[in-house]
Parts: sequence; structure tokens; C-alpha cells
Amino acid sequence: MIPQTTIASIMEAARIEEVVGDFVTLKKRGVNFIACCPFHNEKTPSFTVSPTKNIYKCFGCGEAGSPTNFVMEHENMTYPDALRYLAQKYNIEIAEVDNEKGREERQARDSLFIINNFAQEHFQNNLQHTDEGISVALSYFRSRGFSDTTIQKFQLGYSIEDWDTFIKAAQEKGYRLELLKKLGLAGEKNGRFYPFFRGRVMFPIHGLSGKVVAFAGRTLKKEKKSPKYVNSPETEIYNKSKVLYGMFLARQEVRKQDDCILVEGYTDVISLHQAGIENVVASSGTSLTPDQVRLIKRYTPNITILYDGDAAGIKAALRGVDIILSEGMNVKVVILPEGEDPDSFVQAKGRTDFLAYVKETQKDFIFFKADLLLKDAGDDPVKKSAVIQDIIKTLAKIPDPIKRALYVRECANLLDISERLIITQTNKIKYNQIQKNKERKELQAAQEAHLPASLQELEEIQKAAPKEIKKQITGLDVCERDLVRLLLEFGEEFYDIDYYVAVYIIQQTLDLPPTNPIYQKMVNLYRQHLEEGKTLSKDFFLEYQDPQINKATIDLLSSPYELSENWKIKHEIFVTQIVTNFKPEVENLVDRYKLRWVLKMKDENQEKIKLAQKSNDLDIIELLKNQLQYEEWIKQLTSKLKGVIIR
Repeated sequence: MIPQTTIASIMEAARIEEVVGDFVTLKKRGVNFIACCPFHNEKTPSFTVSPTKNIYKCFGCGEAGSPTNFVMEHENMTYPDALRYLAQKYNIEIAEVDNEKGREERQARDSLFIINNFAQEHFQNNLQHTDEGISVALSYFRSRGFSDTTIQKFQLGYSIEDWDTFIKAAQEKGYRLELLKKLGLAGEKNGRFYPFFRGRVMFPIHGLSGKVVAFAGRTLKKEKKSPKYVNSPETEIYNKSKVLYGMFLARQEVRKQDDCILVEGYTDVISLHQAGIENVVASSGTSLTPDQVRLIKRYTPNITILYDGDAAGIKAALRGVDIILSEGMNVKVVILPEGEDPDSFVQAKGRTDFLAYVKETQKDFIFFKADLLLKDAGDDPVKKSAVIQDIIKTLAKIPDPIKRALYVRECANLLDISERLIITQTNKIKYNQIQKNKERKELQAAQEAHLPASLQELEEIQKAAPKEIKKQITGLDVCERDLVRLLLEFGEEFYDIDYYVAVYIIQQTLDLPPTNPIYQKMVNLYRQHLEEGKTLSKDFFLEYQDPQINKATIDLLSSPYELSENWKIKHEIFVTQIVTNFKPEVENLVDRYKLRWVLKMKDENQEKIKLAQKSNDLDIIELLKNQLQYEEWIKQLTSKLKGVIIR
């Protein structure tokens, strides 16, 4: 278990813009940073990082939190693991307190990484220090032109051909064979375990944190029965649709170059890196997935795809590129000379000539695709019609209407058909897709609400739903929200020379608790700590072990808006920030909060009077006195608030 003092040190050191910036390309906007959200698919940035509040918030999907929350969600880590990650990032030493349950939970996940790390070191040792590894694998890597530095950089290795070496080494280390099987490092037959990778050169696959999540093994035999590559299965720490080979090493250069070069194979990535071209990743021979495209999009909106001269392979690959366009990214295509692949071409040409060739020959994907398919169609009207339909489907994938309009104009000339026809067909495709998405969402909403979900009943559900979910926020709700917001932002500030803002708010509203249960719990936590002579910061609530409180804290501290610098620069209008003028704000809000409470009590008392009148209740006199008192309080507070509108 990590001591609370250490957690506090980690929270104090961790800067949200630095933590998020390791994974997402941030752009400065005013005092904050913005980006496209890494947690959902979006075209317009709604993900905001606030350095002053040390939080992030997506106003599209609602994801929000502290530096710890971001690492947990983005890297799929537990809370303790996220703290350890941040501690390592900021060079904070953790002296953990022994806790059996906490240790077991951590080890359940860590053990998978530990075993993968053992396997990587074992394969690397085989390559460098065994006769078989040196003669078979190391000679192979060197024949590919890989230097010792490159081999070390990518942690390349070799799996021994026999059936016992790896298993015995794992047992000697005390690793459970069931976990090796789970990770795809071992198989089992008739109760006997055997190594899954045998006689193969090994390529470790790293996650964004740099840990080994899986392996790919390439056979050096020419037997057709044996597949050229075999890969680890998906596990708790490895989802192949979300990982790109080389991204851990490439991400900073991808951001720097504002372009990601996409190749097919592991050796292509390695050769380009060795040549000094480091903004390159590989899809590892599989079709691109939306998650992989979004992974690239975190660092750049631009992708350059390298293809060798195989026409059949190019046509097959074209079908997957529409996914990239759907994500609103810019795609360039480079065709290498016949007989060349990125690995062989960069070794033959060197870095400078390779990059020059890429720059000179790269083509916009859509125009490249149209040109390629039209050449195949020739003068055949049926084939040409199919090509046009294919290109129109691709154009419909582009989410940006301005970019799509420009492509439509150019494609109309290229395809020799009217621009209006392309627009009509493109709009038709997009409309059909919108309708399908709408029906799917309506059906899903109906199922989640346990309502009848037939198509005939969806219309009635759609009409009824808005009335059911619509919620009116009362004046008291707004005041409660603002009250807790001020506690979070200014609770530790001095209201007066000898006590804090939190003390003033709690004392003034002691008998007027928030009606919202989450806000009530937060105020109670403040009260309890103040009674112990302690104050609370917003970080306490950001890290509090209650997701409802975490979410409420983020919502209260976040806003999709900020003051434009043009107020001061262009118009010379200076706006006083609350942070320098919070005392009047606090007093005003407390009075408004009291007023809303008195109005609420007056309304409730009025209902009691009506009931008492009907039943001739003798207590009606007391109720009438209360009503007069409420009227007096309302008059006083209204006067203090200088004629605030109360209804």
C-alpha cells in the first residue's frame, strides 16, 4: 500500500498538461490546452486541459479527472499502478506499506508484465549468448543490415528450437506455467507444457508506456507448413486492434514531424529507425482498425502510407484506408519502385534520398485511388461506373464538409462527370448512414430503458423520451452547485485574517444542508475535517474513492468557456477575475443560498397552512407566525442583495 504522504507528494508534483501531453498533442488556447478527445471519436476538439486546476475534461463524452485518473483510463491501469507510473515520471520514491490484499491485486496484473519482461530478456540472451542464437538469428539480423545498437534498441531476440529450455528457465524463476499459457508464451498438451515460440527470431511489441505487451515470432525456415509470423494472443494487457508496432519509440518524432509514416512490417520500421527516420509505425500485416488510427491521431492528423510495387497488394490495402478518412485525417500514398520495400529501399538509398523520394512522389490518397482504378477500368463503361461509385463512397467518408467539397470538385474533373451528380450521390450515402445510426441509437436506448423496441413502437418512444428525461434546474440547485464550487476553488483561501473561506461558508450554512446528496456528502466531509482543524483542497475530492464525487468535482471545476484575450488586447476591457476578488463573491453567494432556502421553507410552510385551514388545525397560528418571519427574512436578504430577482 502506498502511504498517504507519498500520494500527496505525487499529486503535488504531477502536472496535468505534462501527463496528458505524453499521450496527446495539446494546443494552447488561452490559459488552457485543447485537443481531440483520446477517449472517443470526434472531429472538433472538445477535450480541455486546465493547468491552473490540474484537471482535464471532455465536453463531448464527459470523461474527466486528475492526472491519476487520466493515466488509469488511458493506460487501463489500476489506481496504485497509476500512482507508481506518476512517481516514476517525477522521480518520487515510493516506500510502500505492506498490505496483503493490495499486494495480491497489484500482482495479478503486474505478473503478466513481469513474465513478458522475463521472456524478452530470455529471448535477447538467446540471441547474444547461445551458439544457436548467434549462428541462426544474430547472423540473420546482421544480414538484414541491423546494427548491434538497433538490435538492442528494439530488444530483438531469438527463441531456442528445443522444447525444454524456455519452460525450464521460467520454472527456475518460479513463474506459473498457467500464466505463460495465458500470455501465449506456452502451450499445453496432455498435461505437459511446451514453448509456443520455437526456432523464431522475436520482435517484442511495446505498449505506449514502454512495457512489453506481446511478441511476434518470425520463422527462418522455408517450410510452407509453418506460418511466417506467429503472434501472441490477446490478453488483459494486449489488444492487437489498439497497438501499433513502434509507436512507443515513434510518438515524439511523429509529433515533431507532424506526420506518421505507416508501413507493413516489423523490419520496415526497424530499418527506417536505423536510417534516422523515426516517425514510422507498422500495422504488422493486419488491416488498420479505427482504434489504431485514433492512436496515430493523438499525435498528428497526417499519415503517409508506403506501399511496395505489388499492384494486387495495393488494391487490397486501399479498402482499409477509408477508415483513416472517416477519422478526418489527411492521407498521402507513396509507391516504392518495383521490387523494393521500405526496408530494402532505405538501405539502398539512405535517409536523405529516401525522404526526397517520398516528398517527390507522394500523392493524395483519393486522387491516387481514382487514378489507379480508372486505369484498370479502361474504356469499359460498367467497370468505370463501379469505380465512380467506389470513389463516391470514399468521398462520403470525409467528415469535414469543406474538405469534402474541394475533393468533390477535383474528382468531378478527374472522373469526367458533373459535380452536382457526385454531391447528390454523396449526400444520399451520408443521409442513409445518419438514418442507420439514428435507428441504432433509438433501438439501444429503448433496450436500455426496457421499453418495447419494435420499429413500430420506436416513434412513440421517441416522442415520450424527451419529457421523461428533461430536468428543470431550480434556483436552489444552482446555488448549491455554486456554493460547493467556491468551497473547492477557494476553501483554503483566507476569508479573514484568522479563518478560511471554508469556515465562513460552513458556519453560515450550518442548518441549511444541500438537497443534492453528492453535494451534501462533500459539504459534510468539509465540516468533519474543519472540526479536526484541517482544510481540504480540490485534490482531495479529485482523488477521493467515490466516482460520483470525482465526477461532481470535475463538473464543478470545468467550463467549456474562457475569457478571450481580445477583451483586453483589442477592446481594452479589463475583467476582474474571481480569484482576486473572491470575498464579495462568497458573501453574495451565501446570501443568495440563504434566500433560496428561505423561499423553499416559505413555500413548504404555505402548503402546511392550506392543509391546516381545511382541518381547522389549532397550530395554524404558529404557522402564520412562521410565514411572517420568512417574509421578513426574504425582505432583509433581498435588500442586502440589492433587489435580486427571487422568482
